[in-house]
Amino acid sequence: MGIRQGAQGATVSIAVDASAPRRKGWTTLAIVVASMALGAAYAAYLGEDANWDWQNYHEYNIWALLHGGYERDAIPPGFQTFFNPLIYFPWYALRHALPPLAAGMIIGAVHGLNLAVVAWLSKILLGVTGNAWTIGAAVLLAAFGPMTLSEVGASFSDILTSIPSLIALALILEPERPRPWRYLVAGLLLGLTVGIKLTNIVFALGIAAMALIAVQPLLALACLAIGGAVGSVLTGGAWSLMLWREFGNPFFPLVNSFFPSAEMKQVTLLDRQFIPRGFWDGVSYPFLWMVGDFRSSELPFRDARFALAIVLLPLAIVASLKSAAARLTRRDVQLLVFFAVSLAIWLTLFSIQRYVVLLELLCGPIIVLLLTRIGSAFVPSRSISNFAIFAIAAIASAWTQPTDWWRRPWSNPYAPVISPRLAQPATYFLLDKPLSFIAPQLPEGSRFAMIADQALPIMPGGRFDRRIRDGLSHPLPGGVWEIHIKGRPYPVELLAAYGLSVDTTQACVEIEGANMGLVLVACPLRDQP
Repeated sequence: MGIRQGAQGATVSIAVDASAPRRKGWTTLAIVVASMALGAAYAAYLGEDANWDWQNYHEYNIWALLHGGYERDAIPPGFQTFFNPLIYFPWYALRHALPPLAAGMIIGAVHGLNLAVVAWLSKILLGVTGNAWTIGAAVLLAAFGPMTLSEVGASFSDILTSIPSLIALALILEPERPRPWRYLVAGLLLGLTVGIKLTNIVFALGIAAMALIAVQPLLALACLAIGGAVGSVLTGGAWSLMLWREFGNPFFPLVNSFFPSAEMKQVTLLDRQFIPRGFWDGVSYPFLWMVGDFRSSELPFRDARFALAIVLLPLAIVASLKSAAARLTRRDVQLLVFFAVSLAIWLTLFSIQRYVVLLELLCGPIIVLLLTRIGSAFVPSRSISNFAIFAIAAIASAWTQPTDWWRRPWSNPYAPVISPRLAQPATYFLLDKPLSFIAPQLPEGSRFAMIADQALPIMPGGRFDRRIRDGLSHPLPGGVWEIHIKGRPYPVELLAAYGLSVDTTQACVEIEGANMGLVLVACPLRDQP
């Protein structure tokens, strides 16, 4: 309680609630703990991660760094061998140090932090309209993104890099006139994500477009650029320098048409199988996702939230014309520009649904923001508006169908039994993908060569071709084998380039794959007659 003298000599009492900051701190802690608990619980529900990328390169790349595979092998995961592995170290360490369930729940808890940051961002955006109903609705919508749900507890990086990206947005949007240091830190955080995974350039460009609407756009852009440069060097500089030294291309094998390396053709690798066929096709994507058309993903999913946001935007603009209370602020417009620009660039470059987890998470705050603006103009009762917003969020969330990137039950963790015939170090030719996850299970000192990757074929006379031939001239005690996936056609004719063929006088060996029902087949090879 404080006391001061009024203008006319009257005594005025001013009450100060000293416990308010403490309550706010406890509330924040409770939100963080609850978010992490939800992530851990959902990871436990899903089962052990066995996604395709983990089988192909998430596991192998870290193992190879730790066990000399980069100096010994010939690109077992194919072109993904040279993706920056930094982000996969924590998951690899957890998976190899702890029981599978514990490892999965810990990484799931980290993924759950996305929801805590979404709650913070929603509170910033909603201002006086932010309450348990509206912030809860935003978090609910964010939590039920189909790719977000599918990546909880898995080795994917999208759901990890979304955390610093959301924090960057919150830093910029929190004050009405953010100071330069906020743009600098935001740029640093976005730069860290780009250095880790180049596809995050989409969101770096989105935040640059967002800065154009800042009060001081040139200063904001400069701070973002400086922070972004520092961040990308911190996480990607050493890896890019190594690629530049080894291949003359800091992004090898990407953009090889700009930085040509002798180890592959002068082409720019870009997976365009999901790219829209034109402008209107791209505009239709969010509405197709709503009905379960998964043309931007390898596996099925369903999501109504992007379509809902697109439909609500013109309604919110109309509402802003009708009522001053419904007007979109500079902060609102900045977020909407970030979302729209990032989505448009993503559609143009990739249209790979997994890469859009950050925008999935932002759907929650954006939809609720638009609904609150519409409600301010057309719904006189705040309580009715709050209930309607939460009901819409619940319906949209219930409509979601997440993707399944393959999980194993915790009761049957991945621990393949290796045949005694494979007990000695050997040379293995991989004739399919994904197969490199089996490398850590085979005897140490074995050699692995992928000769069937269409995006990065072995160049005759190149370093990997020479490495393979040198290995064959110095045979290992376990002999030479090829590995393929049972039941699939495999290009056995590629072995002829190395004077090898399958030894039909000996039986092949089967190994359980990471997926339930998937079987790897290892067949002995011999010199061609």
